[in-house]
Amino acid sequence: MNRTLQFVVLLAGILTCGRSIAQDPRSIVEEAQKRATSMSQRYEGTLQVIDEKTKVTIKRWQYDRIGSHGMSKSVLRFVAPAEVKGVALLVVNHPDRSSDQWMWTPAIARERRIAMQDRSGRFLGTDFSFEDLEERDTSQFSYKLLAQEQIDGAMCWKIETRPKQTKVSQYTYSMVWIRQDNYVLVQIENYGKAKLVRRGKYSDIQRVQNIWTPQTIEMFDAVRNSRTVLKLEKLQYNIPMKDEDFTLQALQRGN
Repeated sequence: MNRTLQFVVLLAGILTCGRSIAQDPRSIVEEAQKRATSMSQRYEGTLQVIDEKTKVTIKRWQYDRIGSHGMSKSVLRFVAPAEVKGVALLVVNHPDRSSDQWMWTPAIARERRIAMQDRSGRFLGTDFSFEDLEERDTSQFSYKLLAQEQIDGAMCWKIETRPKQTKVSQYTYSMVWIRQDNYVLVQIENYGKAKLVRRGKYSDIQRVQNIWTPQTIEMFDAVRNSRTVLKLEKLQYNIPMKDEDFTLQALQRGN
């Protein structure tokens, strides 16, 4: 290869890299959400909760969601083990503020509204906090594109996100990695000031009803040195659901 051709190839590579880096980070996140859009979703989840002593506890839940991103409603209901069976969480997401959340506990036959100051707590012994179970609407955050990095061999955009004043969050900022080939979120790191609080990794990506979806989610709690591995099973999109099944009354009925 002569010097002129080498220069042309090198210049093309630099320009291609520059165009990718110059993309608007909010547009990247919005495209990722757009490609994952569905009007409903259902799956059965198996969770392995692994504490700092590597003790493993198995839990199972069913997850239902209805509505568009940022304005959706979801119900997450434990089905095993026996001591948590029937415990459920209703999350009502809003595009302009934090979600509303209620937890139903059948043993005491009452629901409890999850206060903002309690959103950083672990959800029923898992390494997911209550805040981690709500949707991140793009309008509630500011964005900064930092770099391109590889995660599990796939080139990703690394983007810093910070909650706006309208968004109450335990996290000062987050780092998200979105794959450039299919716009799937593959990693998120949540920080309190400059200290890592939680890291979520999304893997085993499969195409389900034309939506690229991670089938395994691992949440690591850096404070407790514990992690929860969630496996999605029987995943379905755009199945018929009723809005009335996402209410406090339905939560109590067990629907």
